[in-house]
Amino acid sequence: MASVAQRQPARFQVGLLASLLALGALAWLLTRQRMLGMDAGPGTDPGTLGFYVVSWVVMMAAMMFPSIAPMVLTFGFVQRRRRDRGAVDRVVSSWVFVAGYLLTWTVFGLAAYGLYVGVRSLSIGELSWHRSGPYLAGGVLLAAAIYQLTPVKDACLSRCRAPLDFVLTHWHEGPSGALRMGVVHGAWCVGCCWGLMAALFALGVMSVPWMVAIAGLIALEKLLPRKELANRLVATTLVALAFGVSLAPRHVPGLTLPDSPRARAAMHSMHGMHPVGGAMPRNQIAPRKEKHDG
Repeated sequence: MASVAQRQPARFQVGLLASLLALGALAWLLTRQRMLGMDAGPGTDPGTLGFYVVSWVVMMAAMMFPSIAPMVLTFGFVQRRRRDRGAVDRVVSSWVFVAGYLLTWTVFGLAAYGLYVGVRSLSIGELSWHRSGPYLAGGVLLAAAIYQLTPVKDACLSRCRAPLDFVLTHWHEGPSGALRMGVVHGAWCVGCCWGLMAALFALGVMSVPWMVAIAGLIALEKLLPRKELANRLVATTLVALAFGVSLAPRHVPGLTLPDSPRARAAMHSMHGMHPVGGAMPRNQIAPRKEKHDG
């Protein structure tokens, strides 16, 4: 009987992990389906608010579920242990915690959308790709790299990498408590990863390859045993991208240039799927037709 009781939590953890990874994989497939052919490079039109919100939530599930697996598993484990010891009558689903986590990232995504669309709507000529666009995108990447080395980043990353400590120090009972814990953990995660998300906007928010790359960097810094090494690897990668995008964007692998035929096709695809009146203003660092003498 004891061996059976010991195997049940293990089966639960394996099942929860498998579900989390399976949903993450499904989210990647849906993200690819929704965004295929829409990568116009830095300054990509994010689409209408409805399209963006749905795409953002699915994208966050794809990018973040592997990285938050240790936290979700720890939450589920503590829940079941408390029930087995009689502290609570029933277990709250770990997906309530995940819902709170996604809620925080959705709020961040809406704020990012407002800022991004607001800047694009100003139609500042100096920010076009043929003028300061590469330096603007490179500056965002460099700022993200610098943030990697700040005490604030270190504090947020430390909490993201210590699941048991977070669960024990932020525990709240019931479904509302689980939701609240997910929201709080999401806030720490936003504090940890907002720079990397800003880097994604700078590289092309509709680019699935860049999503995969950023998700890989997030997983690296959260899961690699040596935190300092992981953090510096991420910062070094961002610095390299910053200089590459600023000085030699055509040589950056996977970067769609806003003045390329591929980017023009992507913008045509985006504008074609939005209803009249729902199209976004012209891309701030979108391609501009150059005038040729003669």
